[in-house]
Amino acid sequence: MSLKQLRPKKIYDIIGVGIGPFNLGLAAMLDETGGKEALFLEKRTEFNWHKGMLIDGTTLQVPFFADLVSMADVKSKYTFLNYLQEHNRLYHFYFLENFHIPRKEYNHYCRWAANQLESCRFGMTVEQVRPVDLAEGLLYEVIVKSESSGETDTYYARHLSVGIGTSPSVPSHIERQLGAKVIHSSEYMNKKEELLQANSITVIGSGQSAAEVFYDLALLQDNDSYTLNWFTRSSGFFPMEYSKLGLEYFSPDYTNFFYQLPASKKDDLLKKQDLLYKGISMDTIADIYDLLYEKSVGQVKPEIHLQAMTELVHLERVDDSHLLSLRQHVTGEVFELQSDVVILGTGYAPSFPHFLMSMQERIEWDKKNRYQITNDYRLMTKGLEDNHIFIQNGELHTHGVGAPDLGLGAHRNAVIINKLYGKEIYPVSQKNVFQTFGMEPAWKPAPVR
Repeated sequence: MSLKQLRPKKIYDIIGVGIGPFNLGLAAMLDETGGKEALFLEKRTEFNWHKGMLIDGTTLQVPFFADLVSMADVKSKYTFLNYLQEHNRLYHFYFLENFHIPRKEYNHYCRWAANQLESCRFGMTVEQVRPVDLAEGLLYEVIVKSESSGETDTYYARHLSVGIGTSPSVPSHIERQLGAKVIHSSEYMNKKEELLQANSITVIGSGQSAAEVFYDLALLQDNDSYTLNWFTRSSGFFPMEYSKLGLEYFSPDYTNFFYQLPASKKDDLLKKQDLLYKGISMDTIADIYDLLYEKSVGQVKPEIHLQAMTELVHLERVDDSHLLSLRQHVTGEVFELQSDVVILGTGYAPSFPHFLMSMQERIEWDKKNRYQITNDYRLMTKGLEDNHIFIQNGELHTHGVGAPDLGLGAHRNAVIINKLYGKEIYPVSQKNVFQTFGMEPAWKPAPVR
């Protein structure tokens, strides 16, 4: 029997791979349209958002409106406010008077939404995706393995949504040292109890994750139970840009402006925008300073050391501890330090989905071997133009700093859903901010002089 004669039992309009906040939001928004057959698959057995960083006292860095759906539809039953109402917490939240909710509550909210969505299935690993020409036309064949039974099954879809998120990033010269006592910050809460038994702990990194881990360890440091160091190669422990006009860079308006730029200008801009999304929140910096101030009352010198402009250049295991070689890159001085535990707050990086490996020749790549993406979040392909592969949080190089931002997730999903339907299901506003990023259409270009 030829492939064209095969008739799948069911064809989904879209299959989502990975269930993080973005694909979960897409599942919720599609659920309320009621007109498309959708299936979302996740290899983990349950939803957990950065479980290893659910530290007590940490909050989202965006307002609660950046939930799964509100920025596209505040009337949805999947809003955070409806979650509060369902859990009898509206008055608690009202008196809290804080737009930035606990990270644990955001995770619980997402789990609440996922448990209501029949389209979301966990413990299912997508092993391979390939286009196949069947009697119903060109479709994506999705090979899936059940994590519980080990059995494989095959699903078919007209379109895909890839939302596998990012992976922990560790410098290549350090990666081989990863183990029980050298970990990425994403594993912090999973290993915390064991790590606290150490005599010395060193945190590496300059972003929010490194700061939160350092603050938690500083809080728990009892009578100098361990020495604590924090090094970053950045120029300082600087705050993330959080002014109101600065926040407008996380808008559809800026995304549209950025998308139209040549690739070289995009890359140059991104290099200069680290503090838009890689710094430390002002509140966390203030909490750290206040804690250090309190710990130093009475001229006490706690066993805590902070140092910027300093890069970890080498790490090796010595008996049950580790020897770190560090360089102060302004003075050029190199020094050594011993530490039992090393926690790497070195961020995250996008990774190419392994299940698309067999389709590499059908994907359009740029000069830096990054996949190219259309303005409406479709992977550019060869011969698959009518079978879309939507990219969730893999378009930093094409769409700018808003790609990983939770506040733009619902907007991106509105664009995706409108493309799926071929009409406007969710209104997408063209003017959302006060400032202009390019040139106003009414303005006349100046003559070249």
